[in-house]
Amino acid sequence: MAAHLSYGRVNLNILREAARKELREFLDKCAGSKAIVWDEYLTGPFGLIAQYSLLKEHEVEKMFTLKSGRLPAADVKNIIFFVRPRLELMDIIAENVFSEDKMHSSRDFHILFVPRRSMLCEQRLKEQGVLASFVNIDEYILDLIPYDGDLLSMEYESAFRECYLENDQTSLYHTAKGLMTLQALYGTIPQIYGKGDCARHVANMMLRMKREFAGSQNQILPVFDTLLLLDRNVDLLTPLATQLTYEGLIDEIYGITNGYVKLPPEKFAQKKQGEASKDLPTESKKLQLNSAEELYAEIRDKNFNAVGAALSKKAKIISAAFEERHNAKTVGEIKQFVSQLPHMQAARSSLANHTSVAELIKDITTSEAFFDNLTVEQEFMTGVDTDKVNTYIEDCIAQKDPLIKILRLVCMQSVCNNGFKQKVFDYYKREILQTYGYEHILTLNNLEKAGLLKPQMSSRNNYPTIRKTLKLWMEDANEQNPNDISYVYSGYAPLSIRLTQVLARPGWRSIEEVLKMLPGPHFEERQQLPAGLHKKRQQGENRTTLVFFLGGVSYAEIAALRFLSQMEDSGMEYIIATTKLLNGTTWIKSLMDRPEAQTS
Repeated sequence: MAAHLSYGRVNLNILREAARKELREFLDKCAGSKAIVWDEYLTGPFGLIAQYSLLKEHEVEKMFTLKSGRLPAADVKNIIFFVRPRLELMDIIAENVFSEDKMHSSRDFHILFVPRRSMLCEQRLKEQGVLASFVNIDEYILDLIPYDGDLLSMEYESAFRECYLENDQTSLYHTAKGLMTLQALYGTIPQIYGKGDCARHVANMMLRMKREFAGSQNQILPVFDTLLLLDRNVDLLTPLATQLTYEGLIDEIYGITNGYVKLPPEKFAQKKQGEASKDLPTESKKLQLNSAEELYAEIRDKNFNAVGAALSKKAKIISAAFEERHNAKTVGEIKQFVSQLPHMQAARSSLANHTSVAELIKDITTSEAFFDNLTVEQEFMTGVDTDKVNTYIEDCIAQKDPLIKILRLVCMQSVCNNGFKQKVFDYYKREILQTYGYEHILTLNNLEKAGLLKPQMSSRNNYPTIRKTLKLWMEDANEQNPNDISYVYSGYAPLSIRLTQVLARPGWRSIEEVLKMLPGPHFEERQQLPAGLHKKRQQGENRTTLVFFLGGVSYAEIAALRFLSQMEDSGMEYIIATTKLLNGTTWIKSLMDRPEAQTS
């Protein structure tokens, strides 16, 4: 169940239900028994919308992964392909259809494009001679997927690359369409603010789409007061830094995919006393991570240094609750204790899991390598020696540390110095290519094009000014009881979230000079609301802002926004939307050429 989606200020279950309804309608179009052939990338996002039980209710009997060659045997009337509109996938589908046609002439084929139909793909199927085999060709508009009660993601992994390297604005069109769907369900958003070229583009498309549908007035009372569109390239620094929240570190070290994480199983083995522990499980432990789990909701956004104390406090509460059984004397008291037992046992197993996860993370965060890396990052963020070759990076290259680690650090130094002097730039490039191979010249080229690693164009470095004006570095950040968003990186306040914070109060006019130093235009638009739909705000009622990150957002930034929502005097609640949930590693990987070649 998705009850955790409806806890927040905005009930995101409405969006999930709308997506489920459309899926049911499509499945019912294909009468009879069905087998679904999945584009593997879609299975994760779809799992957040509909479990297998829903598909089963609509006569889905088999599910396969899309692979070349013949389809596995299945005694069904309909075969439905769920795919992204990619040309290479069309060739595989054509192969599948040909092999089936020879065997079962009575079968019906259907294709469902997610999130949009594509003329090019249909043309490719026609060239392959299989287009006529399809009874239904349809699109399933899955733009924004609810991940949690305050979080939506499109899981569009190539959005940043497409916008900044390939000049392809498809993802921006999907974003605008997704926001129109959101407004159809939750009312027109009266105020739109934005910063960056992509943000301007999305806002223009939204306003144009609104004019095209001018006849149909939206009569829903607006749930959101403001929409803030932020380009990822306005703040290139934040995703490169190592996240220091509990959830951020889980993602940095193990990678969270569609709300799940796979962990090494050793720490989770249930050892019986006196038993030898030779039969350790080899299957990795899969945990679901969202606010439906009470303990996770409580600790996910804490700085990792505050997690241990929170877990031991929880352990005391749980063991005290179990001790209560000795005090239950009357039948009524025993009955009450028994009724609470399932909840208490769930809490105990949740605590055991997160204690194991925290131990796994602690092994890494207490290592010398982690500390050295973090020290260098913090030096860059505070502006120490960003203009010369860094000896730690040189040593890491000499030891042939993973290339991604090197690229994250070099890009970070470049961003904090507004590019390198030509001599330093050439030195780093030469060292990287000679150590890791000349095939990476394309990757370095991509990073340069995206503005992450570049030679200095002007002698002026604006980063120190931006850092001081927006207070991006806070000495002695309080990690245990934070009073500022900088706790998520133990001192560094994410630029993107500072911009969001200043917009709420005192407003962007107070930082005009800094905004001009950051890339892209900043703007404000208003959307007219139909008469009678203007919100009458109750005394003390918070405003709701939807912050949309174009190009991706990290878990530490999400934690910082949640922190702002919970602040007593902020008067603002934030819902977060993004094209992709990312960290420095997945982000750099998406910009690499042939990333599979470099993972060694």
